[in-house]
Amino acid sequence: MKKDINPSKVEDISVAVVQEKNELNEDIWNVYLINQKAETIENVLVSSKGYLTEVNGNEIKTSALRHSIGNVSPNDYALIEPIMENVFALHNEYWVSFFINNEMLDKKYIFLSETIKKENFITIPVINKPGVMIK
Repeated sequence: MKKDINPSKVEDISVAVVQEKNELNEDIWNVYLINQKAETIENVLVSSKGYLTEVNGNEIKTSALRHSIGNVSPNDYALIEPIMENVFALHNEYWVSFFINNEMLDKKYIFLSETIKKENFITIPVINKPGVMIK
């Protein structure tokens, strides 16, 4: 029965969009997975996509991308993908799946349209750079 299934809650795993500088000192944006747990998360898979339905009903979608991250150590982070500023106008979704203690967990993280901007920046834990984060 559905009522008998009690999936564990995903905690201490975050996704962050971080503003950085490249070798030419130009602003670039990267998306990171952050493991703030005291244990390694294993076989991390991330699916990403952008989408938006305009007021007139037109749908805008990006390609769905899938990333195999592997293992992420405790209090560490891993690059998911670079992201272009022109997709900040879309909802950017990251669906993260991983194993911990032989249990598969997953969680969807959605950066809503126009929320990736400097007014929403914090110092991202573990990475210690400015960006926007979802726990």
